Amino acid sequence: MRKNYTAYIFQLISVLGLFLLPWLTFGQEPQMFTLKDFDLRGDVKSCLVSTDYGKEEFEFNREGFLTKNVTRYNETDYDITYYKYSNGQLKEKRDEIYREGQFDKQTSIAHFYEVDTTNNKKVTEKIISYAGVALDIYEYYYSSDGNLIKIIRSNNEGIDETSIEYSNYKGETTVTYLLNGLILKSIRTSFKKNSKGLKSRIVLTKEFLDGMPRKAQEQIYDPDNRLTSVKEFNYDKSEKSFVGSKDVSYTYDESGMLSKEVSKIEKSTNTKEFIYQFDGEKEGNWVKQIITPKNLFTTRSITYFQDEIIKTEE
Repeated sequence: MRKNYTAYIFQLISVLGLFLLPWLTFGQEPQMFTLKDFDLRGDVKSCLVSTDYGKEEFEFNREGFLTKNVTRYNETDYDITYYKYSNGQLKEKRDEIYREGQFDKQTSIAHFYEVDTTNNKKVTEKIISYAGVALDIYEYYYSSDGNLIKIIRSNNEGIDETSIEYSNYKGETTVTYLLNGLILKSIRTSFKKNSKGLKSRIVLTKEFLDGMPRKAQEQIYDPDNRLTSVKEFNYDKSEKSFVGSKDVSYTYDESGMLSKEVSKIEKSTNTKEFIYQFDGEKEGNWVKQIITPKNLFTTRSITYFQDEIIKTEE
């Protein structure tokens, strides 16, 4: 029986914690991942993450950019992604799939990026399978101030155009994505001051299907840019409004580490507490995370460039 690798990925991500959230964000343009995206600090060369569900391997260059990611389901089934850069730009991304120890040419793909700055910036992404089949071409257009304003996708089935519109009103910024003229997504960012005059950031994202509201999410970040609250909503067609479905709050300790997560769904409340062991380096990277009360363990083995000594839990 073929394994459900998609389900596995979401199990793995849920256990690895908040530092993997960037992998799930709404990706509309080429992304370059750095150490910060994985809650890593200092001159990290590689990081091996182990959980009950499998392993993730990350490798970085000296500038802190991700160059290789390996997701291992078991000894013979794994995925490898390579990232190549030039002059601070992503130039190539390769997704290689291995099943039962064999390279799968049919499902492995390569992304090639070209940057044109003759006028306003334009990035062209060509996606080709390892079997030599051209799959998609994406063209990303930017305004003079660097904002992404249009994406054109073309393939054998036709052409799709996503336009991105920006608006400001009373201190709030809204970014709206329209696919072939129909609204796809809107992201509204606003700020709220506390009693000390410090600003929290509120990001409200609404998603649409065929132009109709589908779901929404509100994220709140504290003045230190730490995620403190996530509220999820589903659209009720009969009420013609968004109805809350899930509420998650996050608490951090004095050093800024996530210490508690409380999620509420209807009348059910689930609390997780996080305990860490650190590697003793001045950067303070954690090498073991324990999530109670279920006592789920995540360990990280970290290698640094400076001496390439492997730091792991004792």
